[in-house]
Amino acid sequence: MTVHPWRPTRRRLADALLAALAPVAVCSVALGGLTAWTSSGNAGTPARIAITDAHVFLPYGNTRDTAAYFRITNSGGADDRLLKVTVSGADGETALSRHRMTSGRAAYAETVDSADVPAGGSLAMSPSGLDVTLQAKPGWREFDFVPFTLHFQHSGPVEALALVVRPGRFGV
Repeated sequence: MTVHPWRPTRRRLADALLAALAPVAVCSVALGGLTAWTSSGNAGTPARIAITDAHVFLPYGNTRDTAAYFRITNSGGADDRLLKVTVSGADGETALSRHRMTSGRAAYAETVDSADVPAGGSLAMSPSGLDVTLQAKPGWREFDFVPFTLHFQHSGPVEALALVVRPGRFGV
């Protein structure tokens, strides 16, 4: 029996080329996507938290219960989470709470453990949504500033001064 050396045929060469082309094409598409993501400036950037529109309601009547509101903006490329809010100019504990409506159109508040602040997005607290409940220190007056510290999962503590306002004033 005579052994003939192996010779590539056109069909075998075409099949081998197609088999090698598929992973190369997938890698090229993935590399292109990663390049575009990196070029946009968001790849690998941590959360960048900024606090604006910080205000706390002046308590009304004989109660010291009140609420504080903040606009939290995350200009970074990673999500973050608000874990808690502390305040040195108040008595007692603070709590994150979310206001909900029942089917009978009554409102109630429920305490929440945390709130998400998405990458490239913001979280706007409001009387009809998320807020920080607390007890005001006696002697607060309208237009005083109260120092708050907002604690985030990745960004750590961020300080903000909240303006004491009467409810309904300045559109809040």
